Amino acid sequence: MEPKKTNKEILGKGIQRMAIALIFMFISPVIIHSAFKNQEHQLYIPILILGISGAIFAILMVFKGLKTIMEAIFGKK
Repeated sequence: MEPKKTNKEILGKGIQRMAIALIFMFISPVIIHSAFKNQEHQLYIPILILGISGAIFAILMVFKGLKTIMEAIFGKK
């Protein structure tokens, strides 16, 4: 019985997803902070919604990235 090997294509896709999540983890708080600093501006609500949706997207991408990396290392169930 030979040991299972890591699927490098799937691992690369998982790392790519984690990199996208990392980018959004830095950008989203900056956007949210900028929206709260300019509450009197007319685009306050759309910018705040953009920042919050970016933060939610980052969280989802972290979970998808981790799931993909685990699938690459251990294989599908």
